[in-house]
Amino acid sequence: MDQFKGQPRLPKFAVPKRYDLRLTPDLVACTFTGTVAIDLDVVADTRFIVLNAADLSFNDASVSFTPHNSSQALAAPKVSLFEEDEILVLEFAENLPHGVGVLQMAFSGILSDKMKGFYKSTYEHNGEKKNMAVTQFEPADARRCFPCWDEPACKATFKITLEVPSDLVALSNMPVVDEKVNGSVKTVSYQESPIMSTYLVAIVVGLFDYVEDHTSDGIKVRVYCQVGKADQGKFALHVGAKTLDLFKEYFAVPYPLPKIDMIAIPDFAAGAMENYGLVTYRETALLYDEQHSAASNKQRVATVVAHELAHQWFGNLVTMEWWTHLWLNEGFATWVSYLATDSLFPEWKIWTQFLDESTEGLRLDGLEESHPIEVEVNHASEIDEIFDAISYRKGASVIRMLQSYLGAEVFQKSLAAYVKRHAYSNAKTEDLWTALEEGSGEPVNKLMSSWTKQMGYPVVSAKLKDGKLELEQSRFLSSGSPGEGQWIVPVTLCCGSYDVRKNFLLESKSGAYDIKELLGCSVGDGTCSWIKINVDQAGFYRVKYDDTLAAGLRKATESQSLTAIDRYGILDDSFALCMARQQSLASLLTLISAYKKELDYTVLSNLIVISYKVVKIAADVSLELTSGIKQFFIGVFQLAAGRLGWDPKQGESHLDAMLRGEVLTALAAFGHDETLKEAIRRFDAFLADRNTSLLPPDLRRAAYVAVMQRANKSDKSGYESLLKVYRETDLSQEKTRILGSLACCPDPSIVQDVLNFVLSDEVRNQDAVYGLSGVSWEGREVAWKWLQEKWEYIEKTWGSGFLLTRFISAVVSPFASFEKAKEVQEYFITRSKPSMARTLKQSIEKVHINANWVESIKKEDNLTHLVAQLSSN
Repeated sequence: MDQFKGQPRLPKFAVPKRYDLRLTPDLVACTFTGTVAIDLDVVADTRFIVLNAADLSFNDASVSFTPHNSSQALAAPKVSLFEEDEILVLEFAENLPHGVGVLQMAFSGILSDKMKGFYKSTYEHNGEKKNMAVTQFEPADARRCFPCWDEPACKATFKITLEVPSDLVALSNMPVVDEKVNGSVKTVSYQESPIMSTYLVAIVVGLFDYVEDHTSDGIKVRVYCQVGKADQGKFALHVGAKTLDLFKEYFAVPYPLPKIDMIAIPDFAAGAMENYGLVTYRETALLYDEQHSAASNKQRVATVVAHELAHQWFGNLVTMEWWTHLWLNEGFATWVSYLATDSLFPEWKIWTQFLDESTEGLRLDGLEESHPIEVEVNHASEIDEIFDAISYRKGASVIRMLQSYLGAEVFQKSLAAYVKRHAYSNAKTEDLWTALEEGSGEPVNKLMSSWTKQMGYPVVSAKLKDGKLELEQSRFLSSGSPGEGQWIVPVTLCCGSYDVRKNFLLESKSGAYDIKELLGCSVGDGTCSWIKINVDQAGFYRVKYDDTLAAGLRKATESQSLTAIDRYGILDDSFALCMARQQSLASLLTLISAYKKELDYTVLSNLIVISYKVVKIAADVSLELTSGIKQFFIGVFQLAAGRLGWDPKQGESHLDAMLRGEVLTALAAFGHDETLKEAIRRFDAFLADRNTSLLPPDLRRAAYVAVMQRANKSDKSGYESLLKVYRETDLSQEKTRILGSLACCPDPSIVQDVLNFVLSDEVRNQDAVYGLSGVSWEGREVAWKWLQEKWEYIEKTWGSGFLLTRFISAVVSPFASFEKAKEVQEYFITRSKPSMARTLKQSIEKVHINANWVESIKKEDNLTHLVAQLSSN
């Protein structure tokens, strides 16, 4: 039996074709029992059957294999569960006959609170605490609910039957075909599913309300939520029905199941999960409350619903062959969710906001401890960590880059051909490239392999010399170190206006181009006052301009001659180059002063994110510099704050509603006195009346941050008032909004209180990480001590899922000293494990990057003087 241990994949002796699964959950004892009959095709000589199982107990006597055309069941004398490998090995007395047979067994398990496998989630109904039973199987946890071939390529059909209390709603992937009530218990049978992977099987049992609609071709769409919250499902329902219609057209394949249910689960580790026909969500990603949800919550619901429904085709109908190709699922669903959202809500300018996805991808991929899009996965424990900004965001960004290169129509037709060709089957990255190559006639495989098979991306350095534009590519690293690698870079450039545009591929390390020949103009002759490379930020790379080109772009930014997308790109590249010590903080701040008239939501939103980072890094340089930089940013945001004001305007845009909250939050965080006073006045009105118009949802975060800026150990009243609001609301979005604001308090003793509160039973395990998201600069040390003191508990509670990695990155990454990096490394020497190793290395690398950046800023002369000068201009 030992030959099967330590293997990344199951042996291929037998192939599952159909599962007949029967489960009986006990919601009081939090256990379940089950039986499964699996139709197998034995395809090789073997006396072993090896499949996945974990955290289950087996009745050995129930295990048998009955060959087709035989009434004789073969018993398995030896049944062994190898917990470390999560495999069940069945040894029979002799070789099994080739061909089809049925494997049967009975098993039992625990409904744990680990938010994976078959687990329990808690909710209140009429003041009474109750349990619901929920599944979360991706990536490799179906094996915790029933023994199975738990690999994406082992597709089969599923016939599911549940025995549950008769007063509860019981849902699965397919519609109910039969329901028999026997007193307090009912037996519910579901239609057999089409062929699908185990990670997409889903079951939910609990008390729910629902709202219902239909697509244009009659597919039933429902949104389920806790009793009393049905109205909050209406927005997601509208988006869901419209999105299914849209994807049916886009993929040129109808939605393959008779129904789709979307359900809000109170305890849920991820954002949502695309189970075939029964999509599960966190409440914050599905429910929208007209009165208490912010505009950003509405947008989150729309993009997440579109993302999950895209998976019904890209992921569920066509599934990646192995986790190495996870990005095919996630990168694609991320990209196409923007396509759908843009079609439904064009006024949100969602493709401009897509830049935030690219930026997150660029930030993570700028680390030496990044990984390629196509990453080798050798053990189930390594899968969780690749559900990250590389698979989702870099994945989506390279798809956008390719679509922009091939053209939208060719791209869409080729995708439809790919989905048709691989429906009900599995695919690898190369299969997608082949379909796009056939549709476009372009060498897609050659173009793309440099982007998916090697990690990182290039920075293209541009300089003007004797009428020539010289371009050179090298790997960009946030550490500033020289990096290895070469890419096929789709260069797009404009000169002086968007009417003159050139596209070409930079395939070598460098190239020189005659500007007059290339663009028909000369720099400095009045027609070409600026050159912008990577137009519309369609390429996944950064650009470093020489001083002349940078000065031209700064002027073009100030005069708003560039599109919002390009203004964003120039700012973000400049910030990244500054962090990598490729340009000075002085030059970054000089560029930022050109954004004082900026009113575009996405550009300002990114500038606000950058401002927080610059202020925190300045705090490690000197207090004088920090206070000067805070004043500088307060000045930069004044115009936008003045134009937006505090009160929503009749008929204003969705983007203005989001921007108002973000700008006022930044002003509060930087200690702007007027903002703090007004925010606290409005918060007091809100305490007296939760429905006051003085503090609509879009402004609440700003008010909460202001309250925490003023809280301290001798006056905790604001902090205590916020906890009161937290305890009284039953809206998850409100709870997470508050949790995300508490730790920004400058008083370390309050930060300590907040962190202890986060681990209390008042905060659901899924939400604890929100409480760590905004720890103040002053609270870093307290947070690190707390993490060490509580590590054993944290590891025990979150250690089996990806949320554990969020604790490490949130607490460790903000530091900026080499000593701290060493201390963290030493602490984790004996405590690290495979599922967190990558995150730990990335977090320590970020500390080194910050420390080097601080050293570099300390060497800049007259910085405080320059900041004062920029502030007074």
